[in-house]
Amino acid sequence: MLLPQGGPGRIPPAQAHRMLQEGTAVLLDVREADEYQAGHAPGALHVPLSRLAAGADVPGSPNRRSLVLICRSGNRSQDAARLLADRGVESVDVTGGMRDWAEQGLPVRDAHGAAGTVI
Repeated sequence: MLLPQGGPGRIPPAQAHRMLQEGTAVLLDVREADEYQAGHAPGALHVPLSRLAAGADVPGSPNRRSLVLICRSGNRSQDAARLLADRGVESVDVTGGMRDWAEQGLPVRDAHGAAGTVI
């Protein structure tokens, strides 16, 4: 699945989850460490927006996989998508973030692999 052309797009949690399961996406969680450790999508990579803003690289190489960004509610992931777009990196963000992800019954795990919570 290709990302929208011309700027950061948005996708619903179920689509992001499906893409992650299919291996067509890299999910990047841009929340702070305590939020990520309390509950994140299984398989998500973690780079806080604060580190991206300071110039941190996106971990790994998407290799034809879409880069999907997620935060708690969708605000920081939109900021991250714009920041990455300015660097020439295409991405989309998840509407409603981890709150909507969890509300839709999608998996959330804590730092130990147990059921997590969105804070």
